[in-house]
Amino acid sequence: MGAVMGELKWYVLRVISGQEKKVKTYLENEIEREKLREYIPQVLIPSEKVYEMRGGKKRVRERNFFPGYVLISADLSHGEAFHSVNNIPGVIGFLGSNGTGSSKDPVPLRQSEVNRILGKVDEIDTFDEKLETPFIKGESVKVMDGPFSGFTGTVEEIFEEKKKLNVMVKIFGRNTPVELNYMQVEKLD
Repeated sequence: MGAVMGELKWYVLRVISGQEKKVKTYLENEIEREKLREYIPQVLIPSEKVYEMRGGKKRVRERNFFPGYVLISADLSHGEAFHSVNNIPGVIGFLGSNGTGSSKDPVPLRQSEVNRILGKVDEIDTFDEKLETPFIKGESVKVMDGPFSGFTGTVEEIFEEKKKLNVMVKIFGRNTPVELNYMQVEKLD
């Protein structure tokens, strides 16, 4: 190798809010074109999956938890890499030492910060179903999924760690306990 490789560190790019995906695409194309992959191996938009029940359907949407920011893993001692990133449309600049977008000296994230952000991203990959509304014993729910779809019942027991519920459903006039997971029921308003 000719030049001595600097260190790869994570940096935060400030971008125009709403253009995070566009910036990521531009960046990745630029990295390929300029053969900068070894200097900028990763471009990341920190986002999390949020589950919602809408009209009886489970919807998953991605929510940026840092709107207006894109993370890159880069070796910025390589002038070309620094220059390329800064010239991407939609990029305001690196988060610098003075907290503004001054692109003089980008400050890398500390490893602990990176772990926290990437940890959040990893949690998504393990499909951690964070439902925003846990259930309460005794409340009425409607079964949305499975053989008892359409039935309503009462929450008897909640198994928080397994994300499951015991729901008492009236089937043919008899109360029958049914074990369901959070995603299979919807609260009755």
